[in-house]
Amino acid sequence: MQGAAQIDEALLLACERGDIPGAVAIAASADTTLYEGAFGRRDLSKPQVMTRDSVFWIASMTKAITAAAAMQLVEQGRLGLDDPVGGLVPELSAPQVLEGFADDGRPLLRPARAPITLRHLLTHTAGFCYDMWNADLLRYRTQHELPPTRSGKRASIVTPIMADPGTRWEYGTSLDFAGLVVEAASGMRLDAYLRKHIFAPLGMNDTAFRIGPQQRERLVSVHRREADGALTPIAFEIEQEPEFHAGGGGLYGTAPDYVRFMQMMLNQGRGNGAQVLQPETVALMSQNHIGELHVTPMSSAIAFATNDVDLFPGMAKKWGLSFLINTEPTPEGRSAGSLAWAGLANTYYWIDPQRAVCGVILMQVLPFADAKCLGAFAAFERGVYASLGSGKEAA
Repeated sequence: MQGAAQIDEALLLACERGDIPGAVAIAASADTTLYEGAFGRRDLSKPQVMTRDSVFWIASMTKAITAAAAMQLVEQGRLGLDDPVGGLVPELSAPQVLEGFADDGRPLLRPARAPITLRHLLTHTAGFCYDMWNADLLRYRTQHELPPTRSGKRASIVTPIMADPGTRWEYGTSLDFAGLVVEAASGMRLDAYLRKHIFAPLGMNDTAFRIGPQQRERLVSVHRREADGALTPIAFEIEQEPEFHAGGGGLYGTAPDYVRFMQMMLNQGRGNGAQVLQPETVALMSQNHIGELHVTPMSSAIAFATNDVDLFPGMAKKWGLSFLINTEPTPEGRSAGSLAWAGLANTYYWIDPQRAVCGVILMQVLPFADAKCLGAFAAFERGVYASLGSGKEAA
């Protein structure tokens, strides 16, 4: 790959400068690896170097996988995109909208004006949010002493919604509920369903909610960005014996495994010899499903977890069935209509159907949207598109 040296230099320099502790980056076409590299260390307090099979918490990169599981059940007629899901998941049967707080601090709640559907859950238009980007929910969660979302307790996601279903895009816990919908419709725990119907068919043998002994030997530590810019390893792990598996952010995995999932999307639902999704389902997932609504900037309410997030400022952004969709070409070279998202510890991916290319870069740094991690991601993506040139010769 022509731009490999450019990417190597950028990511190696980012590690040497202390911008990032380490990274694994892979780019691929529908059937070929175009670039791969591993840089830095898994833990800055230990000597082990990063390897291509290092294991990361992929956080919200879990969402696309959960959505694919839900869409398999839609294909089978066991779920409908626009059917209310309250009958499958009791917590969704009578949603309450939080309209603010009374003078004495009591939350002001009213019944939602519409039922929540699977499409709402997959597009973040159900009304659920994350407290790290919504101060009102943070206040509500604190008042009611709800467990943190990564605790693995089901009570952690039982919250009011912030707007009537279908009226606003707001990023949140919707895919955790989508995972519960998958469980109810399939009769299987989410971990078992994903293993049987997605991971095993695609050969994603290093991806799971539970970190196995072999994966733990290759596990990458999460690092915190200090005020002076330095990076410190911290103790951070998703609950390994949860009450429910978080379809919105509970998976651990590797870059090669995630590339297998992305190649399946590029290859019209087929990967590793298995037809995981039908071509028409992949096309459906890749379309705008929020209509005239827009993906909006997210303002940090918990500084430890995230910075403010505004990807591609000034560009109208849409949402598919679990993917961010850029409506214009990006400065790095991504085509309009590409699919993308990320994970809280600064893991990022994109899928560009027009150019038949995908890429993933995994790091483990908090808070999210770290400027130096985003810089490493941008350098990687620029290098990939520089190699592709102006044609489709890499497709």
